[in-house]
Amino acid sequence: MVKVIASSLRKGNVVDKDGKLYVILFAENIHPGKGTPVTQLDMRRIGDGVKVSERYRTTEMVERAYVEEREHTFLYSDGEGFHFMNPESYDQVVASESVVGDMAPYLQEGMAVQLAQFNGAPISLVLPQRATFEVVDTEPVTKGQTASSSYKPALLSNGVRTAVPPHITTGTRVVVMTADGSYVERAKD
Repeated sequence: MVKVIASSLRKGNVVDKDGKLYVILFAENIHPGKGTPVTQLDMRRIGDGVKVSERYRTTEMVERAYVEEREHTFLYSDGEGFHFMNPESYDQVVASESVVGDMAPYLQEGMAVQLAQFNGAPISLVLPQRATFEVVDTEPVTKGQTASSSYKPALLSNGVRTAVPPHITTGTRVVVMTADGSYVERAKD
């Protein structure tokens, strides 16, 4: 265990609070106009999956648990869970639905992810920042519409809804942020 300042904690980190391990699901540093800046953490207890919210002063020290974090390749998902493989040892691990959570739609076969394990069990997952998907449904291009700040709704091949610029058509491959599904750019492939 190592003490770190609360503002340095990120999604996927594991902290020790009162002798129990928690994985961080969401971390936000809040700087109000007046008063002390704080770090808001939404966490899930590893032992039983209970979710809690905590607020720390950004300079407060928090116990960070160091877990084994290695690159793994996503293979497939089935009724058992999400299957990952260590590319060095070819060992396979299965992560449960609660570990993957809202990141499931962004997992693609063969995608390299950072998988954190504690005592051999997967506890958290960090995806690449960006992923490429195909637009399967969107409104047709409207002539005369400028590309300034107008976006139109689109459905991606992973089932996620996002907003894309007017020139993007059905069948176009686009790059999105895995954190929130927001459009970044047209894929260059």
